[in-house]
Amino acid sequence: MKAFMTIGTIDFLQKLAAKHEDIHFHLMNSSEGSLAYYEDEPKNIFSSGRAYEVVIQSGLLEEEGYVVMNNIPVTDDGRAIFEERFKDRQNAVDKLPGFQAFRFLRPTKGDTYVVLTQWRSKADFENWKNSEAFKKAHKGTSTKPPAYFPNKPFITTYHMHDPEEDED
Repeated sequence: MKAFMTIGTIDFLQKLAAKHEDIHFHLMNSSEGSLAYYEDEPKNIFSSGRAYEVVIQSGLLEEEGYVVMNNIPVTDDGRAIFEERFKDRQNAVDKLPGFQAFRFLRPTKGDTYVVLTQWRSKADFENWKNSEAFKKAHKGTSTKPPAYFPNKPFITTYHMHDPEEDED
């Protein structure tokens, strides 16, 4: 399965979604801007978007919720090791209160993977980060990044776009 995303103003992304009514877009907002995401379609309609292979997925993306994207640059030599680590992961996150969806996305171009999780609320995500399940899932990871991370990973967060907020 493929996934695609791009950033822009919410007005631009809504117009794009209206132009492509056959595609189910997930629109998200943050203090940095807005993002459109869709998956399970054969082609990328974004002129400057990013494309991914969905390597692992669980849950369904909901129209409401809090999205956390861990953006992780990985060298070509490190891809197999990095992907194995996620394929072997315990599915503990999937069973936590407030969990909605998980996507492990491999870039089709570039080196930055995305680990996307969607939660019912930011509080649910924070509860996961402070849980024993989180500690267990990240056991053995050191504070020093692996050699196959050419750059420091970074996190982006979003709230799913609420069209009713546009009416205010």
